[in-house]
Amino acid sequence: MLKMKAIKVQMSLACFYLISAYSAMAAPAANVKTTIDRAETPNNVKEKLILPYLFSTDSMGLNLGVGGMLSGYFQDQMTIGGTVFGGEVSQGAGLGVWNFKLPKTERFFLSAVGFLGYYPDQRAYAGGSAEFIPAGVALPGSNSSSNQQFLEAHGSSNWLDIKLEYALPMGATKDKGRVEYKLAGGLLVSEPSGGKQWDPLTTGSTVMVLRQFNRYQSFEFEPQTLEGSIHAIELGILYDNTDFSVNPSYGSSQYLSVSRDISWLDSDNQWTFINLDMSKYFSFGPSDWASQRILALNFWTGYSPSWELEFDDQGGRRVINNAPYNEGATLGGFYRMRGFDQNRFHDKASIYTAAEYRYTLKNNPVEDIHWLRFLRLDWFQLVGFAEAGRVAPEYTASELLSDLKFDYGVSLRALTAGIVIRFDIAHSQESTNAWVMVDHPF
Repeated sequence: MLKMKAIKVQMSLACFYLISAYSAMAAPAANVKTTIDRAETPNNVKEKLILPYLFSTDSMGLNLGVGGMLSGYFQDQMTIGGTVFGGEVSQGAGLGVWNFKLPKTERFFLSAVGFLGYYPDQRAYAGGSAEFIPAGVALPGSNSSSNQQFLEAHGSSNWLDIKLEYALPMGATKDKGRVEYKLAGGLLVSEPSGGKQWDPLTTGSTVMVLRQFNRYQSFEFEPQTLEGSIHAIELGILYDNTDFSVNPSYGSSQYLSVSRDISWLDSDNQWTFINLDMSKYFSFGPSDWASQRILALNFWTGYSPSWELEFDDQGGRRVINNAPYNEGATLGGFYRMRGFDQNRFHDKASIYTAAEYRYTLKNNPVEDIHWLRFLRLDWFQLVGFAEAGRVAPEYTASELLSDLKFDYGVSLRALTAGIVIRFDIAHSQESTNAWVMVDHPF
């Protein structure tokens, strides 16, 4: 555990799949349906993991928890996971089911995950929708805003995601809805699912997704509580043309989606958001010390056509018909701009790019430690990365390509039980953050 004044540790351990689902606002909501057969456990796609954990932050204090998952027990590609944690004030519990293949179908997969949490000193770089911001003062969360413009209070943060995915009958999923990978030492030894040419009809996996997601958050100020909800729908399509979707070494992927909240139930606003996420991977092969050397590049952009400004008689303005601060054109946190606080920036439009150099070590120091074999830890990976991004009130080159924010960092990653786990440290002009997270950021 890092204990340094300049470093804020954002620890989210145990049920890694729960964290991944929560992060769907950043990662593509669709993914390739896979089964993994390890040479170390031949003909066995079943994995289980129970992991107690603890974490400590300035705002939450010391928390203890336990998480676990079962994968491949009921259906080869299906995972069930859950976690519970608590501290002096904070507490949380979540449960999820991922990639359940609907009965009598081959290509339809259902996932559902929910979480209930209560946190001390929740922080939101928001407020530009609740009241008019005076002329000359930056909107909270905008590119020129101060990192002191935030709301902070005890409160709840609850969410529920449900998604239905369909694997199209072409490319690597022409004959069935999932891709089967065989690994030895965590490296792909079976036929790659894509990457050698770009042709959705013959290579790679194409997945369509219909996602319904719900968020509720409260801030317990005195004398009243500020709260908000969303109930939105996302429609997206993913084309993953990489060799190994869990840990790509070459190929590319593209994801395009549209999200919409029509202000039904108790949603606060009507809003629309368009999202494009593209990644490219280059393999430089093995070396004396590395089994893989990979350059990974990512480009992401988003735009909310519904986002508008409303003005009062004094020239003050507030935002209407916008996605909330933790959805839409948002940067900062464990997926994009990791050197900044979670959801630090948000506006009508956004642009982001990143580069990572991933160096997979040949040496696995825990391979022969008997009591750690339950982790199914196949390799460690060293990563260096740099990121740049910008949010803006207009989708124009002059806005989005000026005054970019930058950060850089290093990461230690591991493939355990078929899941990539990462520990990132990132530095920006505002802070140095450490994140424990599931999956590569792209």
